[in-house]
Amino acid sequence: MTTDFEADTEEFEGPSKSQRKRDMHVLQEIGRELTELKESQLANIELPDELREAILEMERIRQREARRRQLQRIGRLMQLVDGEEVAAQLAAIKSQGTLSIQRQHLIERWRDELLSDEADALNRFIAEYPNIEIQHLRQLIRQARKAPTQTKATTHARKLFRYIRDTLAQHE
Repeated sequence: MTTDFEADTEEFEGPSKSQRKRDMHVLQEIGRELTELKESQLANIELPDELREAILEMERIRQREARRRQLQRIGRLMQLVDGEEVAAQLAAIKSQGTLSIQRQHLIERWRDELLSDEADALNRFIAEYPNIEIQHLRQLIRQARKAPTQTKATTHARKLFRYIRDTLAQHE
């Protein structure tokens, strides 16, 4: 003799409607994040052509309701791919951007420290990157500090920034 509860559990055929909707929203959110990528970044992710075209088409759509419908379409097309795999590739692209920003901040911090009148900053930079042209670095710092106008100072600070960026790139 089976109870009604047991009969219900035997008929279970998969996730509930609510779970399917939650899964669909997750895929739609991944699709929305894909629409925010640059075309060059999107090219690095394996996607079916129809999905890629729908994502690229999102750029030209301006009306709010049309964008919402397009996002729903992208969400439906996302069912054709492995959402977890696409999410992993998306996370990798985002982490590259984060590393790039962190590197940029490090370069700016070194430039600002070197331009402040601290000899200690120069010594720390030389100690950390011993294969640099010390004479050239000192010349760049001196030019940026002694520039007669703000425009010239900015130009020399940019040169110093590029030199620091290139030095860090050589030591990676």
